[in-house]
Amino acid sequence: MSTTNVAAAPAAAAGGNKPVAREKKNWLINLLYVRQAVFPQEFKECMEIVEEQLRESNGMCEYAIYVKALIKRQEGQVQESLQLFQAATCINPHNVYNLKQVGRSLYLLGKHRAAIEVYDEAQNVSPDDWEIWHNKGLCHMYLRQYETSVECFSKANAIQRHDVTFMQLGKVYALQEDYKSAIDVYTEALEFSPENAELLTTLGILYLRMQDNFKAFDYLGSALTHDPKNAKTILAAGSIIQDHADMDVALIKYRVAAVQTPNSAQLWNNIGMCFFGKTKYVAAIACLKRALYLDPFEWLISYNLGLVHLNTGQYASAFHFFSASINLKPDFPASYMYLAITLSRLDDFSNACSAYEK
Repeated sequence: MSTTNVAAAPAAAAGGNKPVAREKKNWLINLLYVRQAVFPQEFKECMEIVEEQLRESNGMCEYAIYVKALIKRQEGQVQESLQLFQAATCINPHNVYNLKQVGRSLYLLGKHRAAIEVYDEAQNVSPDDWEIWHNKGLCHMYLRQYETSVECFSKANAIQRHDVTFMQLGKVYALQEDYKSAIDVYTEALEFSPENAELLTTLGILYLRMQDNFKAFDYLGSALTHDPKNAKTILAAGSIIQDHADMDVALIKYRVAAVQTPNSAQLWNNIGMCFFGKTKYVAAIACLKRALYLDPFEWLISYNLGLVHLNTGQYASAFHFFSASINLKPDFPASYMYLAITLSRLDDFSNACSAYEK
């Protein structure tokens, strides 16, 4: 969840009708914190005011601690942010914003069970907060408690619909390989946000996974209408075009994506296979080796490199890449078949027969 839109909440919770001295600069802290998203130079000034306020209040200013914790978490110091949020909670244990941020930091640290306990405590204070239900759903999802996760996301949507909740709910169904339910969730989400490119892309990729290329391309095309430079969408649409052997059009699509995500292993893998389809083997190998450099544990890249080297008669290299692919994904039959062909070309007939048997 975003942190910039919650900075003002504890300030309101901390202050009463008559401001006390230890909270007199809350307004300035809030102003500088919100403005730093636009003016990064004010980030340092915000921390200086926070530290000054904490010195003047002997460390008892709840809002200053809260904002300091937000800043620390943005800087990647999640453990320190957790300690600060816990300190703010000690000052005001009934402030639900403090509790939610404690839970968020625990979640980011991978302490999902502890985060759920904190969110349960927060629900005692604010039972109808959609964000608490959403974050509990995330924790249960990472604990692989999918049924409970679905229940939490559904309750979050029942309180207040959000695209991000629909996205996570669909993801849970997809993790269970219940693609029909995932599609139903994303379709419902599109009724409320028909121009959400991320939803359209996710739905398109889901149809692509189900081998329904027509519907997949339809949704991906709609996504590109709203966000023509989305690399994820371009990659998915390009793969459909590539499957239909239109390599030149696919390469044009990938050229746009390469500007946005130049270090995408999947992108360079697809570009390499486009060149392979055009029988430009040197370019194909160069692109695939770049993909392998970016993601050395992706079995498909090694498999594709094996195919290219087999086609160019470089059998020793083909053997190397097919072997690597099998080690990474031992349950893909085609790898054994091409390994057997490679071994037969190397006159190793006994091992070729063993590969065919596998």
